[in-house]
Amino acid sequence: MQGLKRLQEAIERHRENKDINIKYKTPLTIRNINTFTDEQAIDDACNPIRCNRSVRISEWVRGVQRVGFNVQKTSIESEAIEGALPLAANSPQKCPYGLYNEKLSGTAFTAPRDDNLQSWLYRILPSASHQNFEPVPDSSAQSLNSPSPQYGKHFNAIPNQLRWDPFDFDKEVSWIHSLHLLAGAGDPTMKSGIAIYIYAAGASMPEKSAFYSADGDFLIVPQHGVLDIRTEFGKILVRPNEICVIPRGIRYHVALHDNEPVRGYILELFQGHFKLPELGPIGSNGLANARDFQSPVADFIEDYEDTEWTLYAKFDGKMFSAKQSHTPFDIVGWHGTFYPYKYDLGRFNPVGSISYDHPDPSIFTVLSAPSLPHGPGTAVADFVIFPPRWLVQENTFRPPWYHRNTMSEFMGLIHGNYDAKGAGKGGFQPAGASLHNTMSGHGPDMQTFEKASTMDLPPSKVGEGSMAFMFETCLMLGVTEWGLKTSQKVQEQYNAHSWQPLKVHFKRPDKASGATNGDKK
Repeated sequence: MQGLKRLQEAIERHRENKDINIKYKTPLTIRNINTFTDEQAIDDACNPIRCNRSVRISEWVRGVQRVGFNVQKTSIESEAIEGALPLAANSPQKCPYGLYNEKLSGTAFTAPRDDNLQSWLYRILPSASHQNFEPVPDSSAQSLNSPSPQYGKHFNAIPNQLRWDPFDFDKEVSWIHSLHLLAGAGDPTMKSGIAIYIYAAGASMPEKSAFYSADGDFLIVPQHGVLDIRTEFGKILVRPNEICVIPRGIRYHVALHDNEPVRGYILELFQGHFKLPELGPIGSNGLANARDFQSPVADFIEDYEDTEWTLYAKFDGKMFSAKQSHTPFDIVGWHGTFYPYKYDLGRFNPVGSISYDHPDPSIFTVLSAPSLPHGPGTAVADFVIFPPRWLVQENTFRPPWYHRNTMSEFMGLIHGNYDAKGAGKGGFQPAGASLHNTMSGHGPDMQTFEKASTMDLPPSKVGEGSMAFMFETCLMLGVTEWGLKTSQKVQEQYNAHSWQPLKVHFKRPDKASGATNGDKK
């Protein structure tokens, strides 16, 4: 409760500040700090750095604890009722309060300690207690819009550079039916590859329903609207400029805040799990610091008499459902290393060049999922961001250079303008996206190049009010029919607008300089 005590003290210091004007009739406690408005007001009072950081104290508002990323591989624990976790044993003959114990394994039992992800759950009824799963008809409001990849059958692998206009809201559908498969590679049955989705929903999931993916971990990047997520482990509130990772198999329910439509991006990771990137010579701190990751505290529902819940499962890219006579959100206590978590992108600590040249974008990596078959330093998925930052390089072309990459680069824009591309209609816009596939050339458009090549170079801050991100993968990505045609969002003139207008600036030196190879007048 030390964090709550510090919060109370900060509120008291600002209570009479007329500029902030935060006044409450009753003392703020962990019980009554429970609305989105309260959270924003208290944050503005307590956080002196708030302009573009979206730093909010949601660990108190939605029952989220700041636990740090599990880079130390130490187990964390949470109890909704004190004493729910057994002492000195994981599977006693009788668990406290008549609970069932259940183990959730995110890796093989024998995975090395540094990679081993397991959690022990203490719940009212085991997750196995449900009826048989049945396929969800395509006509159902809870069906998937498109299946996950199966050996490339659903993908169009093309070398063209692609860019999409902002994707539309869909105010009629809830979370599951809002998942539009855009691109990917691999096969979930082989636990190999990734999938990239656009989600756009206008309704909460049905009240007594839950969803999970057996295919992979969901990395969720909200672009618009607040996701109020109840997981088996507890609640998480996720807003634009934050990300959330829900690992494979964990059941959850998505509700909308104040019925505001939501939209964003998802990367589903079929193999392995995300880690913090190694820092190497950077040292012990920087980029995404482990202490800024948050996980939910235990929170449960007692609903197991005269009730019916529907459990939806994404399994091999297909949707199944099963009925059960109790809530899936009945975990009273848990401990382990396998759990959902969130991170505020405003807390990222970027590093960069302080002399010359534009460094590789890998310096902005938030999370990485290594691909061991492809060799050290290679990722099946990296999550990279381009936050507000200072540029001070001298005599340097400061935007990203022109590039061909063995990796594939999918980019999205949460808000603002990306400094390497033109904005506005026909440009790179919030809620839009781009894909530069394996070895497809890309880089600044003509206007950006001309400006950056001739401008003065005082220290300058770029990305104010902006947050672009990239899903980078060693795999060659294919695009679905929905992405290429059905969505009707592909910018057909992307290449013609960006790079075909580039001018020839080459000037042959005089013969006196000794350049005579293939002289042409």
